[in-house]
Amino acid sequence: MTVSRDLDIVVYGATGFVGRLTAAYLAENLPDGVAVGLAGRSRTKLEKLAADLGTDWRLIEANADDPASLAALAESTRVVITTVGPYAAYGLPLVQACAEAGTDYVDLTGEVLFHRESIDRFDDVARRTGARIVHSCGFDSVPSDLGVHVLYRAAEADGNLPLTDTTFVLRSFRGGVSGGTIDSLRQQLDAIRKDSTARKIAARPYSLSPAPAREPDLGRQNDFAFVDGKSVAPEVSGRLAPFVMASYNTRIVRRSNALRDWAYGRRFRYREVMSVGSSPFSPVLAGLVGLGTGALAAGLSFPPTRFVLDKLLPAPGEGPSEKTRENGHFTVDLYASTESGARYTARFSAQGDPGYKATAVMLAESALSLALGGAALHAGGGVLTPAVAFGDVLSERLRAAGFEISARRLG
Repeated sequence: MTVSRDLDIVVYGATGFVGRLTAAYLAENLPDGVAVGLAGRSRTKLEKLAADLGTDWRLIEANADDPASLAALAESTRVVITTVGPYAAYGLPLVQACAEAGTDYVDLTGEVLFHRESIDRFDDVARRTGARIVHSCGFDSVPSDLGVHVLYRAAEADGNLPLTDTTFVLRSFRGGVSGGTIDSLRQQLDAIRKDSTARKIAARPYSLSPAPAREPDLGRQNDFAFVDGKSVAPEVSGRLAPFVMASYNTRIVRRSNALRDWAYGRRFRYREVMSVGSSPFSPVLAGLVGLGTGALAAGLSFPPTRFVLDKLLPAPGEGPSEKTRENGHFTVDLYASTESGARYTARFSAQGDPGYKATAVMLAESALSLALGGAALHAGGGVLTPAVAFGDVLSERLRAAGFEISARRLG
C-alpha cells in the first residue's frame, strides 16, 4: 500500500493524563528530524496542550466512533501511539485502521481479551501490509518481556540455551494505580462474568499464543501462586506474593517465545511474583497481598461493593501529582535456569512512577524505535510483542533514557 505520510509519530489521546505525559516526554527528548502530531477529540484541548508544550506540532481531530477520522490519522503517519482506553471499548477500530494502512502502532493495554481479538481479526491484515501492531508497551509488559529477552540474549551468548524455569520478581515498587487500569480491569471482569468463552480465554496460560495446539504440555502454570524465595533462586529469601498483572504479562512472554519459534525453549516456564520482604512476617504479608488482589477483583465483580469502590478508586484520566510521579520507582529481578544447568539473572529498574512517568518513557521510546527504524527491528508486520518487535533496540534506548537493564550469569 502506497500512502503519503508527512508525520513520523502521532500521539492519539494526547490530552488524557498519560497521553500528556507521553507528549511531554517527546517534546523534551525528540531527535532531530522526527515529525510529531497530536490527536484527540477536542481541537481546543489539543491547542492548549500544544501551547503548554511549546510546540507547533500538527493537531488532528479523531474519534473512536468515527472510522474515517481514524483512517485519515493512520494514513498521515508512520507510527501511532494510543493511550485511549479501555482498549476493549475504544481500541479495535484504530488497530484496524493502522493494520489496513500499514501503519505501526503501540499502546498500553493490559487486557487479554482485547489482545486476543486484535490477533484474531487483524494479525493477517497487518502481516500483509507490514504494519507492526505492538500492544503492551508500558509497565505492562515491557519489564516482563524485555527482561526475559535480555536473559535469553545472555544465555544465547554463552551457548547455554534453552531456558527452563524463569521467574519475574518485583523487588520494589512505589507508585499509584491509574484510573485507566482500574477501568480496564472493571470492563474485563464484566466480559468474563457474562461470557463463558471470555472466561476460558482469560484462564488459559497460552491464550495469546499464535499456535496454542503446538504449545508444550508443561502442566499447570499458576499465575496466582505464593512462592518460597529459595525455590526461585538461592539468592532470593522470604515469601513471595502473586503479582497483580501476572495473568497478563505471562501470556505476553509466552507469546514472544512462540513467535520466535520457541527460541527460549520448549520447556520454558514463566511466572511472576512480588517480594514483600524477608522478615519472619513475610508469609503473612504475602497472604495479605494475595487477599487484597483477590478482594479487589471480587469487589469490582459484585454490584453493591463495586458501587462503593467506584467512589473510592481513581477515575479514568486521573493521576498523581508531579511530585508523586517523580518519587516513584520500580525494580524487577528475573531469574532463569537452563537445561545446561547454568543460571542467569536480569535486572530491569527505573526511577519514576511505574504506571505514569516510567510508562510514558517506555511508550514514547517504543514509538521512536519504530519511527527511527534499523536493521535490528522486526522486519515483518503482524500483532507482535515488545520483545519481538523491538528487542535490543528498545533495551538500548531505555538504557540511554536512564533505565537499568542488565543480565549476567550466576555462580
